[in-house]
This record gives sequence, structure tokens and C-alpha cells, in this order.
Amino acid sequence: MRATSLGHAGILIEAGNSRILCDPWFMPAFFGSWFVFPRNDQLDPELVTKIESPTHLYISHIHGDHLDEAFLTSHVSREATVLLPDFPSHELERRLNKLGFTNFIHTENGIEIAIDSETKIAIHVETSITDGPGGDSALVVSDKTARLVNQNDCRTGDLEALRSHGPIDLHWLQFSGAIWYPMVYEQDPATKHDLARAKVESQFARALKYVETLNARAVVPSAGPPCFLDEELFHMNMITGNETSIFPDQAKFIERLRQIGRDHDILAIPGTAIDISSDKIKVTSPKNIDVTKIFTQKEKYLRQYQADWSGWLRDEKAKWSTGLTKQQPDLLGALQAWFEPLLAICPALRAGIGANCLIQTRDLEILIDFQDGKVTKFTDQPFDFRFDIPQELLEAIVDQHAVDWSNSFFLSCRFVAWRSGEFNEYIYNFFKSLSVERMIRTEHEAASRLEINKDLSDEIELGDFVMQRKCPHRQADLSVFGEINGNELTCSLHGWRFDLTDGHCLNAENRPLRVRKKTN
Repeated sequence: MRATSLGHAGILIEAGNSRILCDPWFMPAFFGSWFVFPRNDQLDPELVTKIESPTHLYISHIHGDHLDEAFLTSHVSREATVLLPDFPSHELERRLNKLGFTNFIHTENGIEIAIDSETKIAIHVETSITDGPGGDSALVVSDKTARLVNQNDCRTGDLEALRSHGPIDLHWLQFSGAIWYPMVYEQDPATKHDLARAKVESQFARALKYVETLNARAVVPSAGPPCFLDEELFHMNMITGNETSIFPDQAKFIERLRQIGRDHDILAIPGTAIDISSDKIKVTSPKNIDVTKIFTQKEKYLRQYQADWSGWLRDEKAKWSTGLTKQQPDLLGALQAWFEPLLAICPALRAGIGANCLIQTRDLEILIDFQDGKVTKFTDQPFDFRFDIPQELLEAIVDQHAVDWSNSFFLSCRFVAWRSGEFNEYIYNFFKSLSVERMIRTEHEAASRLEINKDLSDEIELGDFVMQRKCPHRQADLSVFGEINGNELTCSLHGWRFDLTDGHCLNAENRPLRVRKKTN
């Protein structure tokens, strides 16, 4: 088996008689904010030919740094057979079909199937709205020589399912951030810096838990970080390590792996080929590239990258100023017509949000009244959430009828956010679900989650405490992901923290953990 890095979560897996193209991302995403790091626009022509003619295509989920529709349209053969995750909706299939792909294999969650005489695959899915409205997924590929787990950024809570196919040779794994928090939040710089540092440690802890449990022969840090070449966002790149950023690079995670005694994990860049056999793993770096300098001279590397793409970025930003179409010139009216029918079908989600949200632009202030299910002009009504959005970008989102603002906009980090209290996942789930199909699923999940903690009969002992087994946030098994530090418990799957003296959640309201001290 050979696995070649294409950058970020992109991999070309050559196994048996198959060539599986995974998450090829080449064009900048999220309003030109995210670029692939290290850059992948200078690949060897022979590798490019293979990328353009795979036997199979696997897209782990719908986010723009995994589903690069522009690249797929221009470069990938429609003869490829698409390996579809067992998602609850058919949105990914529809998107790919619209691009011209017609050959699909509908997999079942976790079930291994043969795709040629030597190669088997299994796709494991996560289907919470938090993982994206369609879900997220991880791919397991096995042939006669090796087994590869492409976990990318799928935060599965069922690690045994990934292990069930047999010993793992190569584990591709996310370790870096893929969110806008805390960088966009309106907070004092010191607090924001501390929150970013805590987020990085939480990301590393989760990734290391996966590494420890899957125990692959070698780990390949992947699916991040992006880099930011727009000068307005350049400060989000982590170069010295002191930036207020949640985007440490691959070299930093390799250092952390070395600290726990893993000396054979692989620092891959686009074009790095990894050949796996029963007795050895051979790594071949792309020719004429000093891999070390990318990370030790990172700012110089990024500045050259920035210069090379400055024209593209200038043209991209010019597109934003076109405003709304003549058919839809009224921004408030457009949001009313779009949001209010959706608000009418999500009473549980609105209850979970529990407060109003203010959207501010240059010329307009718009209030989403979640209690009454209305979108109105802001006239000093109370609100607990605020988004300051550049008007041209809000107009572009509305013009495109972008049904997932997290994917289309929030990940761009081109906004400022404020909230009065702790994190509220329901408000972001609303903005991820701006179609009837998505909102129906989100409402069902919200109704189920608001019933959380009713069955607390299954308990575990952890340290000096007895507690419910399942994390109140996303039901992760705390016997696997729970970590105690003094009187604080952290669930390393998503970084949620709980005060063990009384069980209250330190990340969000209304997520208590049932816990008590052990008695002798």
C-alpha cells in the first residue's frame, strides 16, 4: 500500500488495484481565508495525473476544505466511483451528482466491503449536527500488505469500531484547530490568548487519546492546520508559538508525539509518499524541497506563498462587493423570508438558544428573535449573542442562499462575535441548518439533547470520583475520554470541562455532570 499526502486531509491511497482519492483540497476556502499548508500548488506532474484519474473518490464531509467543488469540477475524472458515507441525508450525493459524478457505492456505517480483489474499505460516520449537518466520517482501507485509518477530523467517540478491522499500520489524524474560537471573540487580549492556549492543549489531548488507543505503527498528522495569507488574517498563523491562534503545525504535534516515546511518526507535506509493507514503512519526500525549512523558516515560507497568491486574493475580494442581486435587494426582507419559516419548525432548538441574536452590518442592525420566531429590525431589544459581519459578505451569503453559515462564512474568521454567557451550541446549529431538510434534523437532535441526563444509571469510577459514564455534551464515554486535574474533569473528545465539586459545566450552561466523591 502507498499513501501520498496531497495536503490538509487530502490523500491518494494506492491499494490493491484501486487508487482512492480522499478529500482533495486545492483552492482556498471560506471567502479566501483558508489556504492549504504546506502549499500543494507545485506537485509533481506524475502525481497530478494520478490525482486526476482515481478509481475511487472519498469525500469525508461537506466542508469546503474537504469538498473542493472547483477542483473536482476541473480536474477529477467523472469515471471515479464515489464511496459514500452512510449519512442520514443525501446532500453530499446530490452535490457530487451535480458535479457530474454518477457512480456511487452507498456504504453502511462501519461495514467492511471489497472494492477490488485485494482491497477492502469501511467508512465510519458521526452524525451529530456539531459534526456538520450531513455528518463527518473516517475511512479504513485494508489490502494484503497494510491497513490505513484516515480519521481526518472526524471526532468519533467509538474508538473500538476503528480498531475492529484489525491492527493499524498508518493513522492519519487531525491535531490542529478547525474553528473560529476564540480568535473572533470580543475579549481582552490576555483572556483570549489564554483561551487559545487552552484550546491547543485540548486539541492535542484529544489527538493523543486517539493515538494511544488506536496504537498504529505510525501516525501522520493531517487535516490541518490551514494558513492565512490575507494580511488582515495573517496574525492567525502560528509561527513563534506565542500568537493568539489555535493552529499549531504538524512539526509541533510531532514534537508532542516524540515526548511520549513515539519516534517513528511521520511529518508529511504535499507530495510525501509513504509505502507500507509488513516489515517496514518507507517515506519518500518530494524532490527539491527542504521539508525542515518549511517549519523552521515558516514566516519566510508564508510570505513567499502570500506573494504568489496575492493576485488571486485581490480578485477574490473584488467579487464580494457586487452586493445582492436585483431580484433580492432588501437584506432584512430576504432574511425574514428565509429564516422565519425555519424558525417556525424548530421550537426545541429555539428553546435551547434561549435568547436573541443581533447581526450588525455597516448599514443595518437585524435581530433574530428566537422566542417569537421572528426576524426584525433592531430597536434596542435585549440580546445575548452578536455577530458583526461585513455587509458585502452578508449580502454574498444571502445571495448564495448559503444553508450552512459555519461552512460558508464563520470559518472565514472575517467577523467579530460577542456573547453574554458561556458557549451555546444550539445557536451555531441553527446557522448550520438553514434549509428545511437540515432544520428538521437539527430540531430532532435538539429535542433529544434537551432530554439529556434523564438516564444516569450507568456510572464509572474515575480517580476519587463516581460519575455518569456519558459526557453531558455529546455522550462520549468518560472512562475513555475523561481526564481529571485536581477538582476539574475534562472530556478530551471536545474539550468540555466540569467542576467536580458540584458537577457544573465550565463551558456552557445547562450541561451538569452527575458526580460524587467515592466513599471508603
